[in-house]
Amino acid sequence: MTLFSISRRRFLCLLSLTLLLFTGIAEAGERFITLASTTSTQNSGLLKALLPAFTADTGIEVRVVAVGTGQALRLARNGDADVLLVHDKASEKAFVAEGFGVDRKPVMYNDFVLIGPTSDPAKISETKTAAEALALIAKTNAVFISRGDDSGTHKAERRLWAAAKIDPTADSGGWYREAGSGMGQTLNIAAGMNGYTLSDRGTWLNFKNPGDLKILFQGDPALFNQYGVTLVNPARFPHIKAQEGRLFADWLTGPTGQALIAAYQIKGEQAFFPNAGE
Repeated sequence: MTLFSISRRRFLCLLSLTLLLFTGIAEAGERFITLASTTSTQNSGLLKALLPAFTADTGIEVRVVAVGTGQALRLARNGDADVLLVHDKASEKAFVAEGFGVDRKPVMYNDFVLIGPTSDPAKISETKTAAEALALIAKTNAVFISRGDDSGTHKAERRLWAAAKIDPTADSGGWYREAGSGMGQTLNIAAGMNGYTLSDRGTWLNFKNPGDLKILFQGDPALFNQYGVTLVNPARFPHIKAQEGRLFADWLTGPTGQALIAAYQIKGEQAFFPNAGE
């Protein structure tokens, strides 16, 4: 056997080992899921508190697409996400009923709050229901900034206007302004215009630019805000990472995920309340 043949054999052996090593690294690096979620879970900082712990426990990376609930559902309907974490129960149930998702589970809740200028020109702090508060805003033509993006918050806002028997879109561009933006940007616009808006509590607590805004109305049961996790249906989309997605949903609704949700605070206040299994 020649020196060349020995060297060549060693080279091929080393090459094979190197390829196996890099293949293993690539496969490990590809172990991820795509989570379609809301701007509220991101803007509140909750996902930053949860996802590293999940990855540490499972080795699965979570790549987040944070958009409004409506857009998150559309992404999932196209098979562009593995798991949904959103907050509009009616839309989530329809998503499952139409065969796009499976096994929706409740995860946590908080509430919506009505934000406005300290001077409260519409006097909504004196009302007893959210619908009454919105009716006063409309009556006084006070500036109201709507997300206007088919998000879970926007859907909740529309339900409240319907309860008040008012269609604010008739005055769109006047006192009623549609931002077409996420919650953080909508709050920025409200702060800049010194107007009213509806926000999820988590994003409001984590908002860094309140200006003269504060919570003016809260506590109405109609402001309850439930979040759910839903798996995208692998029977409809065979490329979905079903096993990894289920691991995430089970972790989120299991003891570790629920404990981390309960422990998450903003400025000393609990931002979300776990309620899996209810």
